[in-house]
Order: sequence, then C-alpha cells, then structure tokens
Amino acid sequence: MAAKRDSWRRKSVHALEAAAAGVFYWSFWLLPVDAASGLGGWIGRTIGPRLRASARAERNLTRAFPEMTAAEIAPIVCGMWENLGRTAGEYPHLGKFKISKPGGPADPRIEIAGGEHIEHVRAGGKAAIFVSGHFANWELPAISISQHDVPLDIVYREASNKLTGWLYRRRDANVSGNLIPKGAAGARQMLKSLQAGRHLGIMADQKMNDGIAVPFFGRDAMTAPALAQLALKYDCPVVPVRIERTKGARFRVSFLAPIEFAPTGERNHDTLAFMTKINEQLETWIRNNPAQWLWLHNRWPD
Repeated sequence: MAAKRDSWRRKSVHALEAAAAGVFYWSFWLLPVDAASGLGGWIGRTIGPRLRASARAERNLTRAFPEMTAAEIAPIVCGMWENLGRTAGEYPHLGKFKISKPGGPADPRIEIAGGEHIEHVRAGGKAAIFVSGHFANWELPAISISQHDVPLDIVYREASNKLTGWLYRRRDANVSGNLIPKGAAGARQMLKSLQAGRHLGIMADQKMNDGIAVPFFGRDAMTAPALAQLALKYDCPVVPVRIERTKGARFRVSFLAPIEFAPTGERNHDTLAFMTKINEQLETWIRNNPAQWLWLHNRWPD
C-alpha cells in the first residue's frame, strides 16, 4: 500500500512539474527574445536567492574561494540565479540564436572567437570531442558547432521526469546530431559515434559518483573519466569550448586549441592527468567570471 501511495505521489508531482514547465515554456515563447531573457533574469535574481538551493551554491563558493567573505559571495549567487533565469527564458527561442560568419545574419546573437579551431576539425575528417560546462547559456555551444556544419552527438543526463522529455526534443531541432544519454548504453553509443567519425559534445563539470577523484579548486571532485578514456583510445583532439554571456541575450563562443597531452601508456595515470587538465581549464573559466557558472551542482560532497 505504501509503495502505491509513493508511486501515485511521484506521478502527481511529475505531472505538476510537466504542466508548470509547459506553461513557462509557452509563456516565454510568446515574448521577444530579449524580453524573455530579461524577465527570466528578473525572476531568477528575485526568487532564486530565497530558495533552499542557494545554501548549496554558497557552500560551494566558500569551498572554491575560501578567501571570500559572505558579502562577496552574495552578489555572485544572485548573478548565478539571474543567469539561470535568463537561460530558462531563452530556451523557447534557441532556434533564433545565430552565429557570426561570412554571409550570416546582419545582427548575430553569438560572436565566434577561435573559429579556425573548429574549421580545422571540420576539414580534418577526424572525430573530435568538444568539451564545455554549465556556463552562461550552455545550450549554445552545441548550436554554434552545428551552425558550422559539424555533426555533433551530445552526451546528456536524462531528466528524471519523463513527462518533460518533449523539452529535449524541441532542443534537438537546433542541433545536427543525436542525444546520447549518460550510462552504460550511452557509453556504447559514444564508441559508435567516434568509430563512425562523428564528433561528441560533453559537459565535464558535473559530479559522477562512480567516477575518479580529480583536483578541482584544490579539492578532489568525483569526475567522469570517459572523456579522457575515449580521447586516449581513439587519439581524438579535445577542443575546449567556452560560452560567455556578454550582455543580455548576446554571447561569445570561443573555440580553443585542442588540449596538448603526451600519453605515457599507463592508462590510469594518463586518464587522471588528462582529466586534471580539463578541470584546470574549467576552473580558469569559472575564476574569470564565477557568476556565470552553475554553482548548484553537488560538486564537493561532504
């Protein structure tokens, strides 16, 4: 009986979540892009700091920046919530975000830096791995890569609420590739993608309980090793992709040179060393603009 009650309660909560997501999505879809982004940002910075989840963001910031005072951390948390609200408000409009390129739109919303690195990947005919994190609007790097005519399969974490799966499908329309769920089945799909010469997009900044301990802001953080393992096995170039919100609903996507790494042949050592390089890159971006990273992940559990 208790199991049935729990199942009913879970289904009811999922139905309410899906309904709320639908109302939010279509309400913001009716607004112009800048208005949707601005309203989402206002909601985020007004409500977000009052939510219980803010305590985790504050704790993470204290661990990453022990020299900061509470007065210095508070505006970063507020800025994080504003960025998150803007990202949510922009979600229904992802198809309207275009990159700057010859012959492209007169007023692109995405400025491209380091375009020579993605052009090299596109012309090279070799599978590559693009790595980024939850910065600014983290949906836009994949869209930018697709607009460079580079087929990209994205590794993602499935939503616990299956009723919101339609949101992923609407996002898919803007990316010229497949969605690969994390897990054992997804790992097999990643192998097939690389073997077929397709490129992968991976977010490397989330905790993986059964991953490996890799230094991140001076603390060990459980990190998924698959990126390094695949790059080492298939000799794939790994291209860091940075996304920055420059102003409102306008962005800069920077493609960096592939990470340089000389493997020793000792698998465990090389995997740890490679992922350490990845975490160092992510940490550099976060330090540069901490308010644009999503501090809500349980990155350093007690």
